[in-house]
Amino acid sequence: MRTEFKSVSLSKEVKSNLHTHTIFCDGKNTPRENIEAALEKGFYALGFSAHSLYPFSREGNVTAHNDGFTAYKKEILSLKEEFKGKIDIYFGFEGDFLPGITRPDFALYKDLQPEFLIGSVHYFCEREDLTGVVDNTPDELVSAIKRIYGGDVKKAVGAYFSLEREMLKKPDFTIMGHPDLIRKFNRDLKLFDEGETWYQNEIKETVKAIKKSGVIVEINTGAMSRGWTDSPYPSEYFLRLLNEAGVPVTISADAHQAVHLDYAFDFAAETARKAGYKEIMQPA
Repeated sequence: MRTEFKSVSLSKEVKSNLHTHTIFCDGKNTPRENIEAALEKGFYALGFSAHSLYPFSREGNVTAHNDGFTAYKKEILSLKEEFKGKIDIYFGFEGDFLPGITRPDFALYKDLQPEFLIGSVHYFCEREDLTGVVDNTPDELVSAIKRIYGGDVKKAVGAYFSLEREMLKKPDFTIMGHPDLIRKFNRDLKLFDEGETWYQNEIKETVKAIKKSGVIVEINTGAMSRGWTDSPYPSEYFLRLLNEAGVPVTISADAHQAVHLDYAFDFAAETARKAGYKEIMQPA
């Protein structure tokens, strides 16, 4: 059954997180450790969203072998039953979009039957044999821009947002993950000016695609918890445009450690209020 959502006033404390990574991918803690931490923090709901290129595998994602997807599902569903009545547990994936390779799509994941899917773009993908990771390290990002786009940052950024808009054309996922992930290392590398017209136009076009898709967008504090940014994804400018377009949002931690399950949630809520939001979406 797919996860249902309810609208919650931003005047209330956020007590859920659907973007959680564990030792089944690149997280530091077990699912059980995350649940125990969530209970200590007073959460009523916790969703697990292992990185996935299903039905394919790639180092740094769920597992080196596809049977790991089954083990992940078994573990989460077992814990869901064990902690029933104490906290609501949701089984999902953060599915990558790489054209011609994989996509975040419930139909593709039908054998695993996740309750929710986060649709994200983590890679440049010009061809199946020409990809580059966006958010692993600053050096890898710079290297990918040089290798794939000849060092043309504007072209690379445009390609990133173009991939997101392509992902949104036939949306069969629940939440859009970190919509401006491309700026993760921008504070330190100063690769581009986020105030320039060309960049803001990319955001405007992406907002149109998000609105048309009908998906929820996450306000993601993951880069803050890891010290890369001083604000959540999406940026305040991006978020303001999303609010003007009537796009629903949720707050999530993109937690790779149990201690970060509610990292900077108060800051994220205040950012949403400044952008004009009065309510967010949380699991029902």
